Amino acid sequence: MAEALWYSAPGQADMRQEALTPPGAEEVRVRALFGAVSRGTEALVLAGLVPVSEFERMRAPFMAGNFPFPVKYGYATVGRIESGAEALRGHTVFTLHPHQNFFNIPANAAMVLPDNLPPQRAVLAANMETALNAVWDAAPGPGDRIAIVGAGVVGSLVAYLCGRLPGAEVTLVDINPARAELAQALGVGFAGPETANGDCDLVVHASGNMAGLGTAVGLAGNEATVLEMSWYGDAPVTAPLGGAFHSRRLRLISSQVGQIAPSHRPRWSHRRRLAAALTLLTDARLDALLAPPVLFQDLARRLPDILDARNGILCQPIAYP
Repeated sequence: MAEALWYSAPGQADMRQEALTPPGAEEVRVRALFGAVSRGTEALVLAGLVPVSEFERMRAPFMAGNFPFPVKYGYATVGRIESGAEALRGHTVFTLHPHQNFFNIPANAAMVLPDNLPPQRAVLAANMETALNAVWDAAPGPGDRIAIVGAGVVGSLVAYLCGRLPGAEVTLVDINPARAELAQALGVGFAGPETANGDCDLVVHASGNMAGLGTAVGLAGNEATVLEMSWYGDAPVTAPLGGAFHSRRLRLISSQVGQIAPSHRPRWSHRRRLAAALTLLTDARLDALLAPPVLFQDLARRLPDILDARNGILCQPIAYP
């Protein structure tokens, strides 16, 4: 019997058991080691705020149930292959699977971790894949002045990637001054919304808040790009398109991980992109994004607190027994 987390009603989650059959000829059995809660997306799922128009597009791999409730949802699990394909047996892998302690998946859905990537840090793979796709969409260049508004997990990973561009001036912008320590760990600058340098070549918005979008537009220089990464569920959003938005000829574009960025789509598969994301996670500085793990058996009880934006948690790892 396996045990999995289900979102059962607005604000409610519970653990449910399910029987597992032996893995099929093209499957492997995975024993979960670590997982991660995707706080932004899963907060909307827990609240029942996934728009009806997105019910199908929002389905995660191996999700069970249907939106709004009940759903078995999540997409960050690192585990060890216990049975199935002999070539994979004993390997530690990342897979886009909901929160569950044992499960069967197709062998080609398991991505073996690089030898120098600790399993606990590998739970950031889906977030890094999102950040990588955003950088492809934004197309920053060496020497650019870049601001990332919103120091959540994805925004911080975008800042980290941009910070590796030669000569780039990268600033992580957030209303929480405590995020300055995180920015320092990632090797980028930090500023509050009122003190950040404007006239940027690129601004990435990842705060999930309308006020943050206003900050992002205000920091953009003439004919610059503002990349919108926030997803607001079914909440109405007022975009600040007045003032100097048109006279400065700003570009407001979106980025979403479901499709590979057009600049790379002809050559890259989703699997290749995920493999690249795992390789990008081998830097130990990224451990600064990880909170102390919560035990899987405590996840349903702790989930409302974990998803509360006021608690300051970035990535919440899950430790499986």
